[in-house]
Amino acid sequence: MVALVSGCGTGSGASSAPQTLPGTAQPASGDRTTDSGGSTAADPTGAATESATVPGSGTTTPASSTTGSSSSRCHTSELSASVGSNDPGAGQENFPIVLTNTSQRTCTLRGFPGAAFVDASGKQLGPDPERSSESPTTVKLAPGQQAWAGLTFSNPEISGARTAIPAALLVTPPDEKDSLEVKWTQGKVPVSGNASSVSLTVMRPGS
Repeated sequence: MVALVSGCGTGSGASSAPQTLPGTAQPASGDRTTDSGGSTAADPTGAATESATVPGSGTTTPASSTTGSSSSRCHTSELSASVGSNDPGAGQENFPIVLTNTSQRTCTLRGFPGAAFVDASGKQLGPDPERSSESPTTVKLAPGQQAWAGLTFSNPEISGARTAIPAALLVTPPDEKDSLEVKWTQGKVPVSGNASSVSLTVMRPGS
């Protein structure tokens, strides 16, 4: 898995066509999409990590979280990606990464997305993001519905971390290999890891 990024308020752009970039934006192993398991639905306005909260703000019908589903997982070709507005707080920068079901069928997402900041040449900037300690739930997405994951990192001006300005964020849906590219317009991000590392939460209903 790697660091990050349509319908989520004032986002940073819509995703491009799916692409496969070996070694980047791959979801972590073990977060397999299954038809069973999961916990109760997460609040789309809820917290993502111990140090930050990433609220949702969309107006589309939220997806549902379920303990079991007969639907198969959502594939990259059936989704679009976007990044919502920053909601800073307590020295943290907080962005929702939103995936929208653009297909004509109901499908599911479960676990952590992959994400990677890249430069104009497609080279990854910084290490893979850390993951929150949350347990994943299975999110069912009907056509047009959305799910989101929180992307958070310490404000570089406070942490003193080495920074870069990405050209884009590659987002890989859970258990998929192809990525969606979203233009990054939110400025500098930390690329030195350690205490300033980028962090991701699991997918949850809403935007």
